[in-house]
Amino acid sequence: MVTLEAMLSSSVHMGHQVQQWNPRMSPYIYGERNDIHIIDLLQTLVCLEKACSFLRVMAQKNKKILFVSTKRQFGSIIESCAVASNSYFVTQRWLGGMLTNWSTIKVCIDNLQMLIKQELDGSFNRLSKKEALILRKKKKKLEKYLSGIKDMGNIPDVVILVGQSREMNAVKECLKLGIPLITILDTNCDPTLTDFLIPANDDSVSSVALILNELNKAIIK
Repeated sequence: MVTLEAMLSSSVHMGHQVQQWNPRMSPYIYGERNDIHIIDLLQTLVCLEKACSFLRVMAQKNKKILFVSTKRQFGSIIESCAVASNSYFVTQRWLGGMLTNWSTIKVCIDNLQMLIKQELDGSFNRLSKKEALILRKKKKKLEKYLSGIKDMGNIPDVVILVGQSREMNAVKECLKLGIPLITILDTNCDPTLTDFLIPANDDSVSSVALILNELNKAIIK
């Protein structure tokens, strides 16, 4: 398990400005310094271990796990974690109904799979340049939003989310469908909107990478 020293050096403890806080996060706040809330890293360790224990069980049962964050700075981290653990990811815009209207999303995924197959088998080469260009543009657009879930097959069994305030549509869909949600929560977030919270700095690349890598180790084990 990650150490307190590693979390400190990765700025996991740095919360938001005091005036931006959500009072529901008070049990996970150690104090404040220079008008910034400081996250209680002992709480972070406890919550992280609970989330990891849950993920180990889910992974042993071969459950589908989806990583979600559309914050640009986390795109490569999210994708690399998902790929390393044979999981799935969303790093571009969350499409409305991505989970609650899965049947429609599945049609789009099927279209993407068909276009990928047609490009690989040379079907595009038998079309006019204009027709091939139109299909390649369509494929590129579908890949932008669906490449991370094109092999998922069905809605995920668990969602790991970074950036709660930005990803509220994803949060609401998980809550509606009863999909267990693991969320990295900063001091401005709402802990009542997740099943497993991990109090941590959700703006810092080093902080998020450290937490996600620990979660990913639990999945891979």
